[in-house]
Amino acid sequence: MTRPVRSGGGDPALLPAHELARGLRRREWSSLELLDHFAARVERLDGRINAMPVRDLDRARDAARAADARLAAGQVDGPLHGVPISVKESFNVAGLPTTYGFEAFRHNLAATDAVTVQRLKAAGAVVFGKTNVPVSLADWQSFNPVYGTTNNPWDLGRTPGGSSGGSAAALAAGLTALELGSDIGASIRNPAHYCGVWGHKPTWGVVPLVGHELVPMADADAFDIAVAGPLARSAHDLALAMDILAQPLDVTTPLGRLPVAWRDPGLPPRRCRVAVLFDDTEAEVDASVQQALRDLVDFLRREGVQVTEDARPVDSAEANDVYLHLLRAATGSHYDDATYAQVQQRARGYAADDRSYAARHMRGSVFTHRDWVRMDQRRSGLRRQWAAFFERFDLLICPVATTPAFPHMQTGERWERMIPVDGRDGPTRQPSTDALFWAGYPGIVGVPATAVPLGLSPQGLPVGAQIVGPLFADPLCLRFAQWIEDHYRAFVPPPIATETS
Repeated sequence: MTRPVRSGGGDPALLPAHELARGLRRREWSSLELLDHFAARVERLDGRINAMPVRDLDRARDAARAADARLAAGQVDGPLHGVPISVKESFNVAGLPTTYGFEAFRHNLAATDAVTVQRLKAAGAVVFGKTNVPVSLADWQSFNPVYGTTNNPWDLGRTPGGSSGGSAAALAAGLTALELGSDIGASIRNPAHYCGVWGHKPTWGVVPLVGHELVPMADADAFDIAVAGPLARSAHDLALAMDILAQPLDVTTPLGRLPVAWRDPGLPPRRCRVAVLFDDTEAEVDASVQQALRDLVDFLRREGVQVTEDARPVDSAEANDVYLHLLRAATGSHYDDATYAQVQQRARGYAADDRSYAARHMRGSVFTHRDWVRMDQRRSGLRRQWAAFFERFDLLICPVATTPAFPHMQTGERWERMIPVDGRDGPTRQPSTDALFWAGYPGIVGVPATAVPLGLSPQGLPVGAQIVGPLFADPLCLRFAQWIEDHYRAFVPPPIATETS
């Protein structure tokens, strides 16, 4: 298959960030011109999407003018010199609000930039806005009482995903050049899948989380499972951003340093041994997502890639159980005393063998140290099994989520919200929280995963997959994603992004 023609009518707002940066260096446009172009698109389109509720145009214009002046003097700050970007609302940007969607923090202004924001700025990026999130970053939708609801640019009646939903929606609609997101439960990968863009969940610990907090936390850099990473309109932009965000020696991360071979992607894509999963009993996958994966497998085999179907790294039920408990142990660790006592009382109401999401949510949120250590020991067993799996395979490709983007659902508990799935036995409905399985399957052991768009469902909604690699094999995941982009599926914008008026 030849590379599809990139859609977008030549609008620079729909180009990848690396092409915008190259155009800046060639003087095809100035940083200020690009910024004003993005700002005009935000003004024209974002009333319907509501992806970027926080805008910082005055300071951004000053930064863009300064970038243009330095470029005219022959100085290039870095690979993103003068490129206008935005970041997820949960990352601190000095002088801008960080609310996590909580009304009580509406006027909480950050004093300093997050470390990741500092690095993007040092690489030349011009940060001009922050994108929407769900309350407490705790949903696969993006709505809150501070900024309202973000809509999917492919269908305004559907979610863009979460918690980096505003990030993915802004990219798909051509409102920004590059985005910075975070991921503990597919919060980068899920919105990328729902909106038809790329996203990378790095190996745990290689990108700092300092400054990704509502109030300063001493342990922000070591928050269990959680990572920071980029979203983009191109896998090439993901690789560029990771070169900026992940530093060889880094006291702001729990690892402190990267492996010597970090920059080496290893095998060329056609020589990779690839395992593929289409479905799982823990989280039934919609026929449209499975078909997109099968189409990709057909392409890979035509290209000579060795593909093995239904090879599983670990037991699905065990992985899901460990993930859900440790996920909630992490997110519950910052409960105040009153909330902790309330959740502890609710947890006592569930039987010890109750495997429902609600039961595991409550139990994990109030784990004792003994509970956590025992569950972490089970995680160690999963890590060993994943390592053995990657002796036989170089990559795993599997779903990001069970379905394409679902309609807005903003009432009731998350596990009470039912989404339609065209599954093995025909149409059915599943709790929206079932899809967390695909987030946690690789996430619980900290391995990298790159979300790639694969096409559109019969309903015209984006569907994608995640490319999962061994620990620290981020460059291999990204290189494989770039190869898919270059030879199989380039970015296609939603119709709203190409409207001319």
